[in-house]
Amino acid sequence: MTSYRIKRHRQRRHGGSHFALVPFIDMMTILVVFLLAHTADVDILPNTKNISIPQSISDRKPSAAVVVMITKDSLFVDGVLVGSVRDVIANQGPFFAPLKTALLAQNDRSIHSGQQTDIAKREVTIMGDKSTPYSVLKKIMLTCSEAEYGKVSFAVVERERAAT
Repeated sequence: MTSYRIKRHRQRRHGGSHFALVPFIDMMTILVVFLLAHTADVDILPNTKNISIPQSISDRKPSAAVVVMITKDSLFVDGVLVGSVRDVIANQGPFFAPLKTALLAQNDRSIHSGQQTDIAKREVTIMGDKSTPYSVLKKIMLTCSEAEYGKVSFAVVERERAAT
């Protein structure tokens, strides 16, 4: 009988399950801090199911840049259709004029907003399907340099490395 009274007395004195709540709050605080710290690591490149990006060993994360996307059929600049891959192949010149026009328009926007006035710092990222012919890639790269972009990068999927 005395043990029952002692238990009741301790429950009244310590507030019942108050102590079980404190570790839970601590755990939730740590979880929130962890999630806030790791949400800044996001991909900058658009995600698309239309292209299969080649794999490579790359240590550098992509930075904010104009994205030229080459699907199996079409060519886009920051999501806006510029032309078809057939048009790029059929074009006889060393560069593709509609792509150059779209890239120069992107330059004008960045100059008016006060960003990237130096040609060497202007950056473009090419996201191409791994089955894209090299002649098309070469023409697109030449067009990017003709449109005054100093840095031309290719988007790749990081291949897993073997443990050393």
